[in-house]
Amino acid sequence: MKIPAPETFEGQILALLPSLRRYSRSLTRSDADGEDLLQDCVEKVLTRRGQWRGLNLRGWVLTIMTNLYRNGRRGKTRDGLVELDAAENLAVPEPPADPLERARLDDALNSLSEEHRAVLMLVVIEGYTYGEVAAALDIPIGTVMSRLSRARRRVAERLKADNIITLRRPK
Repeated sequence: MKIPAPETFEGQILALLPSLRRYSRSLTRSDADGEDLLQDCVEKVLTRRGQWRGLNLRGWVLTIMTNLYRNGRRGKTRDGLVELDAAENLAVPEPPADPLERARLDDALNSLSEEHRAVLMLVVIEGYTYGEVAAALDIPIGTVMSRLSRARRRVAERLKADNIITLRRPK
């Protein structure tokens, strides 16, 4: 299989894959659903290549992924259930180095609304500018800043709250 040159459209898409994978997983809160969203996004990007105007490929692809996710959420239940017999052959993910710390962070991030989590992930993890996030999510830049501020505050409060250990006072 020949790897596309970095300056080609396909090469640029290939370079975006790690970032897109992280973003899709943060939206779906699931590795499997994130991979499905990523695959659907890449397929749509490649089939609609002619619609790209050559300005901001990363923003264009993020917009497609966000819209695919939002459209996929319509009409679906929030958490799909798997029959016990069907779950028998599911692979068990490798545990993180500190499962309690990872669980606390996952809990804090999952407590955020979809809109707040998307902005937080794009700015903090992926390093996009406020303007790029505003364009990708089709919201005003002030809304991006507001959502980011609230998301950071909620995550910090949640992590701080989970860190409280009540001790008994000696009598």
